[in-house]
Amino acid sequence: MFYPGERNALAQDVSAMLDEARERMLGPGFPKALIVPHAGYIYSGPVAANAYALLKPARGIVKRVVLLGPCHRVAVRGLALPGVDAFDTPLGRVPVDADAANLARTLPQVTDFPPTHAQEHSLEVQLPFLQEVLGDFSLLPLVVGAATVDDVATVIDRLWGGSETIVVISSDLSHYHPYDEARAMDEATVKAILAMRTDIDHEQACGATPVTGFLDVARRRGLNPELLDLRNSGDTAGGKGRVVGYASLAFWEGDAAAYGEEHGRTLVKLARGGIAAALGGEGAQAAAEPWLLEHRATFVTLVQDGALRGCIGSLQARRPLGADVESNARAAAFSDPRFTPLTAPELDRTEVEVSVLSHPVRVLFADHQELVAQLRPGVDGLILAADERRGTFLPQVWEQLREPETFLAHLKRKAGLSEDFPTRRCAIWRYQVRKWSERELVDQ
Repeated sequence: MFYPGERNALAQDVSAMLDEARERMLGPGFPKALIVPHAGYIYSGPVAANAYALLKPARGIVKRVVLLGPCHRVAVRGLALPGVDAFDTPLGRVPVDADAANLARTLPQVTDFPPTHAQEHSLEVQLPFLQEVLGDFSLLPLVVGAATVDDVATVIDRLWGGSETIVVISSDLSHYHPYDEARAMDEATVKAILAMRTDIDHEQACGATPVTGFLDVARRRGLNPELLDLRNSGDTAGGKGRVVGYASLAFWEGDAAAYGEEHGRTLVKLARGGIAAALGGEGAQAAAEPWLLEHRATFVTLVQDGALRGCIGSLQARRPLGADVESNARAAAFSDPRFTPLTAPELDRTEVEVSVLSHPVRVLFADHQELVAQLRPGVDGLILAADERRGTFLPQVWEQLREPETFLAHLKRKAGLSEDFPTRRCAIWRYQVRKWSERELVDQ
């Protein structure tokens, strides 16, 4: 009823929505909690995707999701567990966290009540997004019925955990008002959420009970809220006569921060150490830093006397940042097919550069001119794909190819296409990088 029932179609839909998630600052960390909508994917999926994209670095770190949403079909008093071992979606099986469920059952407001879960969509529509970004995790699903702010807050506090646990609150905003009226209502509701107010009612948000209970906890624990997206069904796939409002928000432990010089020093040291160890020397010991465990995509570039000596990287985040840097450094030194393998005597005169990539975002365009108008020289790295061929240029390449037309022509050629290959047949993603070179770090 809410998303495709066939595995490949669902995976493609979720991946496409995540690909179009809005760009944001590149930095370490991921949210502790999200508020996301729960309508059919054609209506609210793109809004939810702007929140779920922030969890991509958490793959392999987050092992448990505490998921709360309102009941739409079968009323319940308090908070209800489903009384099952797992939830199935077309993307696979998600186990219910038995230990967390037993912990929740120690509270009097938590019961097992399968009927309220049987046809409840507010929780189940979140699962494919979570499966796509997190991979393997366990779930603690709670349908929230007649409950007080304190009832909900006590449960969330009990299940808070550490970096292995995130909280997801499922709620839409206003329902069935004219477009302009709904926008005004929803803007006021979001303002109340950002102020951590606990007097939000069900006219403002269908999930007001789990939302306000969570906000009580978020305020006491000092979380920092961030509005990611605010739209309604009139903006996405419906008419504007009677609309439903959707917002996605992230809640951070501490301020969202950018990568800095010290991050760069650590990564460059890991890259050089990975190469040195492969040559029989002493490698670098990775610091026990949580940010090195986040899944990130990186490139490692080697330079000798101002000339390229190797460059290998990852366009998608598929392993922890520290491991990705070490692996790409060794590949740049020994496996770049354009160069002979690096030798030990060369290492001392080889400069190492590390780039951390943001999540690639799909660029939508109707023709070549519209694409060129959207490009940001010196800022965007581009990925181009067509006819099962693929190529990328890091933003640094703009230093040699300063004109967008030239940049695109050379990128097509790198992907194995002719320079006059029709741009409209290409898929384009853009990304940004945070780059550190050994020379720049020494100069600083």
